[in-house]
Amino acid sequence: MAITVKTLWDEGAEKLSLTVIAGEQYLDRKLPETAMNRPGLALTGFFQYFANQRLQIFGLAEFTYLKSLSQSEKLKRLEDLFEQQIPGVVITRNRKATKEILDLAERFKVPVLRTPMVTMDFVNECTVLLEKLTAPQERVQGTCMELMGIGVLLRGDPGIGKSETALSLIERGYSLVSDDVTEVRLTSRGNLACWANEVTRYHMEIRGLGIIHVPSLFGVAAIRRQTELDLVIDLKQPTGDEDRTGVNPEYIEIMGVRVPCITLPVRSGRDMANIVEVAALNQKLKELGHDAAKELDDKIIYRLTRGRARNG
Repeated sequence: MAITVKTLWDEGAEKLSLTVIAGEQYLDRKLPETAMNRPGLALTGFFQYFANQRLQIFGLAEFTYLKSLSQSEKLKRLEDLFEQQIPGVVITRNRKATKEILDLAERFKVPVLRTPMVTMDFVNECTVLLEKLTAPQERVQGTCMELMGIGVLLRGDPGIGKSETALSLIERGYSLVSDDVTEVRLTSRGNLACWANEVTRYHMEIRGLGIIHVPSLFGVAAIRRQTELDLVIDLKQPTGDEDRTGVNPEYIEIMGVRVPCITLPVRSGRDMANIVEVAALNQKLKELGHDAAKELDDKIIYRLTRGRARNG
């Protein structure tokens, strides 16, 4: 998904300490690639493999090289660069833009931004932000928690007890990511990142009580801005045919990623927070290679086959 330089500016002005020093009216230029480019080779006149669809970063090396050129040669090299239809320029270390850069930016309608960050730090931070902005994402119904590093999404019909279960888990020292509505993004590593909508972040709705602000009541340790999704738990009314062994795990697909899914029946008097906590612990053990259900199944099969061998 292509974004514009303005999107980067809107989302990263504070985090990346960005200011627009030229071409503010051209911020709507498309930014097709998330990677950055340092135009050192291009400034020497080599454009055979020039990444013209990337944001161009001018750091200490670029400015030092430009200083070594005569006025006419410097103008020619910069003009050749801007003619490549670059989406934008970022000047790092709070260096002052030369008159040539400002004039060419206006002439070729290229926005120029500046940051006090060191070039390498800016490139790293900006790449992460751009990948986040361009990654596929969607909104799902459910309350997301983080339990011992395991991201758990609680789903279920309205009134089934998702928020109440989450509240009990918060009281046990675990962290809320989002209540009722969760934003999900596909990361570059193929995992699913979950976070809360900006409007509802840090808040929960408890039926009969209303809206509460979680960090005010339980402290900042009770919330997480983001977590990776490791387990989905569906809270449902009991049907009598629930899985009792866990030997054949179930999965659901979210944005093309298979996520383990457990269905837990909700009964009066049943401590759902305790069961969800155990489910998260068990999932963590599975990720470490310890599957209790499979191990018990293997033991039973071994005993049965050994008994048959003796009888035979």
